[in-house]
Amino acid sequence: MPILIISFFIKFGITDAIDIFLVALVLYLAYNLVKGTSAVNIFFGLAFIYLAYIIIKALELKLLTTIVSKFIDVGVIVIMIVFQPEIRKFLLYLGSNEFLKNNSLKSILTFNFSNTNAYNANLNLKDLVLACFNMSATKTGALIVIARKTDLKFFISTGDEIDSTLSNRLLENIFYKNSPLHDGAVIIVNNRIVAARCVLPVTEKENFPAHYGMRHRAAVGVTENTDAIAISVSEQTGAVSLTINGEIEANLTKEKLNFLLEKNLSIIK
Repeated sequence: MPILIISFFIKFGITDAIDIFLVALVLYLAYNLVKGTSAVNIFFGLAFIYLAYIIIKALELKLLTTIVSKFIDVGVIVIMIVFQPEIRKFLLYLGSNEFLKNNSLKSILTFNFSNTNAYNANLNLKDLVLACFNMSATKTGALIVIARKTDLKFFISTGDEIDSTLSNRLLENIFYKNSPLHDGAVIIVNNRIVAARCVLPVTEKENFPAHYGMRHRAAVGVTENTDAIAISVSEQTGAVSLTINGEIEANLTKEKLNFLLEKNLSIIK
């Protein structure tokens, strides 16, 4: 009798447990990689299609199974195309000095571009805005990126570590024309200047306005790929701009910049 009861259950061995664990690990890594970026919605969309395929196949809906299976067959190619920026960043991270210094399973498991604590609720707006308009007055070019939920770990690793409390004097010294750190972007996380001279992706928009320079292209590029906010100071005109979600608010006054930062960063007064 016990043998008959056991026969009704699916055989489950140690290899099955390992298989489930590895699949769960891969899914976790994939989600951790895109969490906090615009690609996370695509990730859930692909997961939904695959789940639907499993259900349709179990119900033996042959025609629908055939149609959906065609999408599954080319799924790897689709993933490589859609998630090309994220996969590229992850592979670059694996070959970077940062990964080699922390070569462990933990460093891979914790690798992501998202950190819900990096929200700059206590950002020193007074010094930030003052620095921007002091540089504007002298036409000193600057690009400042403020992390929100995305911690910009990959972009931080491309620059020089600073890790200092935000102040207007430090920002102005970094972007001073003869400073070795003035090229590239400064990244701010939780009211700290974490890195300078950081390399950012530039936008690939074909209709990008010609009067904007590379700083503005980089500001749009980084805010298209993450939820960060970017402030640009033009070296030609001294105009101060704020970029959010790939959209530029140009020629801002002190009051307007302060208002937009408070609005988008949930500043605690």
